[in-house]
Amino acid sequence: MTPRRAPGQFIRFTLVGGIGFVVDAGLLRLLLMAGFGYYGGRVVSFLAAATTTWLLNRSFTFRRESSAESVAIGHPAGEWIAYLGVMVIGGAVNYGTYAVAIALSELVRAHPELGVALGSLAGLCINFWSAKLMIFERKRRP
Repeated sequence: MTPRRAPGQFIRFTLVGGIGFVVDAGLLRLLLMAGFGYYGGRVVSFLAAATTTWLLNRSFTFRRESSAESVAIGHPAGEWIAYLGVMVIGGAVNYGTYAVAIALSELVRAHPELGVALGSLAGLCINFWSAKLMIFERKRRP
């Protein structure tokens, strides 16, 4: 793992996060129109966004330049499950921020995308470092 790569990776991670935000907020809006609630709809939209960002981070943000940088997790399905697992802390911060904003702000209830944005920003750094260090650049053990 080269520390010099972190700034470029953070920029790419943020770009991928922007795409994840569009998936999250767009799907949430559709789910709300379909009758889902603010909280249950957000669980579904968050999982869709997390899956999207895993795919993009895997191929764009943390693409591997050599087999020495391969993940110790193995199969992509295992990597996806591990990715969701380590995103739990950032996801909890993200969802908690969203839930508080929904509960406290009429403006956010009228425009839940604002709550999604606040949550996304709150979890950004936690998610970057956990994805980088625990999923995508985790070295194979001998």
